[in-house]
Amino acid sequence: MENAGRKFRQLLKTEPYLFTGGIYNPLGAQIAERVGMKSIYLSGYSMALANGWPDMGFLTQTEVTRIASMVASAVDLPIIADADDGYGNALSTMRTVQEFVKTGVAGIHLEDQRFPKRCGHIAGKTIVSRDEALGKYRAAVDVRNRLDRDFVIIARTDAYGAVGGSLEKAIARGRAYADAGVDLVWCELSNAAREPAVAFARAMRETHPTLPLAFNYSSSFKWHKDPDPFSFRELGELGYKFIFITLFGAHAATYAMWNAMEELVRDEEQAQWRLEKTKVGHPTESHHVMARVEHFQTLERLYIPGAEERLKASDGFGEEHAPHAR
Repeated sequence: MENAGRKFRQLLKTEPYLFTGGIYNPLGAQIAERVGMKSIYLSGYSMALANGWPDMGFLTQTEVTRIASMVASAVDLPIIADADDGYGNALSTMRTVQEFVKTGVAGIHLEDQRFPKRCGHIAGKTIVSRDEALGKYRAAVDVRNRLDRDFVIIARTDAYGAVGGSLEKAIARGRAYADAGVDLVWCELSNAAREPAVAFARAMRETHPTLPLAFNYSSSFKWHKDPDPFSFRELGELGYKFIFITLFGAHAATYAMWNAMEELVRDEEQAQWRLEKTKVGHPTESHHVMARVEHFQTLERLYIPGAEERLKASDGFGEEHAPHAR
């Protein structure tokens, strides 16, 4: 298999901008791949939410890397995973990079918040000193260079919206992190306003003209209410080459699940009938198809004695696809 980090780097070079929606499990990643996404963002907030927690530092490194490993095993697309603040100090960050390299993801992003971190759009976030953050990024880059030079390290600064923060501090940190050897820089912004996003991009371009930037097209910003929202193309022209809607999959899934469950409470069995009718002809109509059952039945026939006979002699999905039925 082609190195995932190398695939991601090649996409950054060849695409005017690379965009994706955040997911939180292997099925979401497979859906993203099937509909034509070119890369995947494994969202920390989404993973926390899917496990019943807010994004306030509750999930551990081992929990997140376990999910990352399963997602990476499910698709061929390059994945950028949320590695929070490295789960501790510079030495903890070294192990974090090491463990994520093992998962098969293309890369991770690391932020300069103080532990325990929180979503950049939840009030109360604080950041570590610039020297401490630089130590963590240098440590991350050193481990990356030793284990897999194509593995992508994205440095995220939360200095803009943190306690005592400012855009000037975010720019200074972004430049320092770039000098430390990271591959992309991301400034977490507080709203959809154009001015800070443009100012940060221009400032970074002055000192690091070829460095790609990352942009969180966050659902927190209520883009549909903005009179002049950024387009992905505009962001790409500013230098934001990796654009991701962190909670896109989670918002889509929770909306659909809420409505369906509400209908089930109200309408009982008719809700199931309605759902079935709605999905007729849709790619997600069959859960067996979505789970790739036929693919694994083919492997059963290839490697497990008696599999063909069992398929022919039993009822259920797949028996109609046996050679005798064609």
